[in-house]
Amino acid sequence: MAEAIVSSVLEQLISISSEEVRLVVGVKKEVKKLTNNLKAIQGVLVDAEQKQLKEAQVGAWLDQLKDTSYDMEDVLDEWKIARMKLQMDKAENGLVIPKKKKALISKLCESNEQQEGPHVISIVGMGGIGKTTLAQLAYNDDEVKKVFDKIIWVCVSDPFDEFRIAKAIIEAFERSNPNLGQFQSLLEQINASILRKKFLLVLDDVWTEDHNKWEPFKNCLKNGLHGSKILVTTRKETVAKMMNSVDIINIKELSYNECRLLFKKLAFSGRSPLECEKLEEIGRKVVHKCKGLPLAAKAIGSLLCFKKNKEEWQSILDSELWKLEEFEKGICPPLLLSYNDLPSKIKSCFSYCAVFVKDSIIDKDELIKLWMAEGYLVAEGNKEMEIVGDGYFDYLATRSFFQEFNTDSNGNVYSCKMHDIVHDLAQFVSRNECASIEICDPDSSLTSTSFDKVRHSTLVLKRDTSFPVSIFSAQKLRSLFIHVWSGRCQGKVFDSLTCLRALSISGSLSFLEISKGIEKLIHLRYLCLHYRNIKELPEACCGLYNLQTLDIRECYELKTLPERVHKLVNLRHLLLEIYQLHYMPKGIERLTGLRSLAEFVVSGDGQYGGKACNIGSLKHLNHLRGSLQIRGLGNVIDVEEARKAELEKKKNLSSLTLLFTPTRESEIEVDNEAIIEALTPTPKLEELEILSYRGKMLPNWLMSLTNLKNLSLKDCHNCESVPFLGKFPFLECIFISLMESVKRVGYEFLGIKSDHVTSSSSSSPVIAFPKLKFLNFSNRHEWEEWDFGITSSGKEDIIIMPHLNHLRITDCPKLKALPDHLLQSTTLKTISIIRCPILEEDGNFFRRKHFRE
Repeated sequence: MAEAIVSSVLEQLISISSEEVRLVVGVKKEVKKLTNNLKAIQGVLVDAEQKQLKEAQVGAWLDQLKDTSYDMEDVLDEWKIARMKLQMDKAENGLVIPKKKKALISKLCESNEQQEGPHVISIVGMGGIGKTTLAQLAYNDDEVKKVFDKIIWVCVSDPFDEFRIAKAIIEAFERSNPNLGQFQSLLEQINASILRKKFLLVLDDVWTEDHNKWEPFKNCLKNGLHGSKILVTTRKETVAKMMNSVDIINIKELSYNECRLLFKKLAFSGRSPLECEKLEEIGRKVVHKCKGLPLAAKAIGSLLCFKKNKEEWQSILDSELWKLEEFEKGICPPLLLSYNDLPSKIKSCFSYCAVFVKDSIIDKDELIKLWMAEGYLVAEGNKEMEIVGDGYFDYLATRSFFQEFNTDSNGNVYSCKMHDIVHDLAQFVSRNECASIEICDPDSSLTSTSFDKVRHSTLVLKRDTSFPVSIFSAQKLRSLFIHVWSGRCQGKVFDSLTCLRALSISGSLSFLEISKGIEKLIHLRYLCLHYRNIKELPEACCGLYNLQTLDIRECYELKTLPERVHKLVNLRHLLLEIYQLHYMPKGIERLTGLRSLAEFVVSGDGQYGGKACNIGSLKHLNHLRGSLQIRGLGNVIDVEEARKAELEKKKNLSSLTLLFTPTRESEIEVDNEAIIEALTPTPKLEELEILSYRGKMLPNWLMSLTNLKNLSLKDCHNCESVPFLGKFPFLECIFISLMESVKRVGYEFLGIKSDHVTSSSSSSPVIAFPKLKFLNFSNRHEWEEWDFGITSSGKEDIIIMPHLNHLRITDCPKLKALPDHLLQSTTLKTISIIRCPILEEDGNFFRRKHFRE
């Protein structure tokens, strides 16, 4: 990791050497001196970082080098800021689990009517053996769901936080956040919640062997109905016995053959039979070293998949890392080998993940922004830092450092988790530079915690706990994530921790003073403020010239941005979801590096005394990507100003929302049709939403958006016809609501000419809506007729919605019937007809609907 840091600093020094630095006195001489020193350091660090895994005596020297390189990076930042100020005022368990699943489900479904209190079942297995996976299979099993009135999942982890666990149980039962400050009150609430209920409570990843911590829960859970169960997953059989488990299911290691199958699936992927034959003998020896651990087989298999020849495989087999004593402490040699094989910059990205609390969900985009803030990402050719970070994430994912991926409708990963053994490895290789600390006891403190070596820290403050002043001694801290359940977060953070590059504060806060001191965080690249009570951001924030990411999505009471926000010249991501925001400040068009701007608010002309910019300010923000919502389009009266926004040049936008609701009433009549026509977006757009539009005709450019996947038209009262959407090749979801002027939907909706509809033959079938899966019409109170007008002789020539899965029609009281094509569909999985009285009286329709369901 140190070699990566030094490389990053060296790159910056070389860059500075080539730039104009005359304005800062003495800089050139100091830069040259530091560059020479760093080159000497870099020459020995690669070997040293290998040795740190085997020789303890190297550690102190390596730590000193890291400290020096960090200090150098801080000095570099100060120079850069000085320059800116002068110039102007960021499948492994599939082999073992099926054998245990049937037995576990049988035990869960047993009645046990004679037993007093809930029946405790424990699943015991060391890390990576799938105890959590087995519990999840049971948790989601339909047979199990039929047995219990309520099924609750609570991730326990270490330490055993009684208050958090009790609160999580209540939230699962009551679906609300308990406003209780005492542990005994929470236990009483649990007792009341489980009365007359047969429940299954899953306590995942229990570590504590302290019976006193378990006893209060055991007593308050006795009053559920007979047959209630508690399912525990743990690495320790002593924990299972402490909890008086009636049944203990031990998940042993994989057999050699099972482990070999998992390994071969990854390591031999894409190889010819001849290559596999040459590598088979080494592969067998590697599998023996995995000791039956699925995660080990998966990690080493993923690593060897990228090794091309026999010599590289032999090198991995002969590695001294297999002999590490740390293996007995839970550090997995195959994972360590995989880590050791990573490029130096990606090593830094991986070890940084130790800052996250175990078992937490990691947001991919946030992680990449944090890597960027720490200087781990450098643009490569035409690849921006964010794209490089995306590649690093994929690199780590393919080598099994991440798991439990969540994906969007397009299959793109947006979050993941780290296995707890992988998290242990991250902490091991980061040499305790990362610390996750939970303060559960109001009387606890961190006076015994040393922050001398900590560079990245997560601090979780539970209810009624005070902010630990001892953290202010961590003068070299570079990342700080503060999660506050309730209480105060001291503004002294800004005075003491001036080396911070990433700061995130979230939770239920009663107070945070940020108006004083924040300008001292001159190195800050990432600032995330997620709490409701902020009413304004101080102008001092605009002095954070290095800032790349400003995330204020949950500051719901914020109504304005600082007037001098345009000074944040390095800002790449301005993340807003603030529906109270009145306007965008003048000068925002100068933030030409912006990649993310979720919301742009257009105010009325002259409404805020000249402080607000107009829609034409979007012109220069051509690097925007992802989603953009333009709110307040009802205020736009100048068509030319709308055209100046040049939305068609924002090639990386994938989603656009046009909201025409004005921010205030105006006597000037706005030509919505002319305004929307002037807002021609990029033809690459995949999602479009138009809301509160008052024009009669939809824009002509709509038909050019051939890449559209999702289309929403809401509150477009005056539109006289639905758009001709049937020929859009990728359209998967349509939502149309409050389009009151449309009384009939006919063949034009299919995008097919009328002569084709009525003809008796065609050279080839026409497919309307070839990929449509979701179709939703709602609140169309004047809609009477839906008929494609297709004659029986023409039915074979036209295929309509061949992949439609879900149809929903709500509040369409005058609609008389559905088209025959929909009634005869064999692909529909769900049909919802709500508050449509004529359709609901159609018995023939309901017979067909129920038959399909």
